[in-house]
Amino acid sequence: MSTALDKDIHLEMYRKVSLIKLNDDRLQSEILAGRLVMPYYSTRGQEIIPSAVSMHLTKEDYIVTIYRGIHDSVAKGVPLPDLWAELAGRVTGTCKGKGGPMHITHPESGVMVTTGIVGSSIPIGVGLALASQYKKDGRVTVANFGDGASNIGSFHEGLNLASVWKLPVVFVCQNNRYAEHTSYEKGTSCGQIADRAASYNMPGVRVDGNDPEAMYQAASEAIDRARSGGGPTLIEAMTFRFCGHNLGDKSSYIPADEMEEAKANDPVPRYQRWLVEQGYASEADIESIDRANKEAIDSARDYAYSSEYADVSEIKRDVYAYDLD
Repeated sequence: MSTALDKDIHLEMYRKVSLIKLNDDRLQSEILAGRLVMPYYSTRGQEIIPSAVSMHLTKEDYIVTIYRGIHDSVAKGVPLPDLWAELAGRVTGTCKGKGGPMHITHPESGVMVTTGIVGSSIPIGVGLALASQYKKDGRVTVANFGDGASNIGSFHEGLNLASVWKLPVVFVCQNNRYAEHTSYEKGTSCGQIADRAASYNMPGVRVDGNDPEAMYQAASEAIDRARSGGGPTLIEAMTFRFCGHNLGDKSSYIPADEMEEAKANDPVPRYQRWLVEQGYASEADIESIDRANKEAIDSARDYAYSSEYADVSEIKRDVYAYDLD
């Protein structure tokens, strides 16, 4: 890792990384203790990517993400109390407790849609970017997805139209090497997803998504390009997931030595060590950031559990209906 960025940028980026990691740890412990009942797709191992990307986004910019996207929502700024209340199914949640972990939506912070449909973040992101282009509002949209989504039709259709129309959108493929239970090489014909960008006449960048500076620079160039009218970019951010497809999946299909190597290079403690070695932070500074994040997570959890469940009348609210007569 180089040292092109200054101390303040690194510390703010680490604050996000820490918050994502500690929030994931707490969610897993609450689920395993039976206090939180929900499907959960852990983002452990992928903390750097959204932390670096979000450093270049304003509150008004948009992101669209997928079911493995709570780290994207946290990095973009969804308030933790509202997020936890939604996960706990409480009326004070971002979607009044009716969306849950796979449908976090919070337009106030620019998190427009979280979807459970693989690859659907791409056409939705294209639509948001097209609206911004028409309105000339200066917003950039980031569409997040996994490597498996690059093999379905919406990926190709979305990238093609985004390039034709030079839309202000950045496609971020968080390549964690496994599409559900299938390894990359067993389901993808090309060596690199970034190579597919050439087919749609846009830049394709492959970057170490676990390297804060490399990820920061790649996101900076892509977002600047989109915001200045230069059109879309495809970023393939290489990473790894530590907890299987969903909570409870023991990842038996991942070779043990591959998982061990990935965990040995866990990007969070590696980033902590690097910050100390470079003199950007002391161990006490790191502990202080982590402690503040833990307190914020505790507070959000307590807020969620003290909130009311939605009234039964909410079942008929926010539902589109029409009279066949």
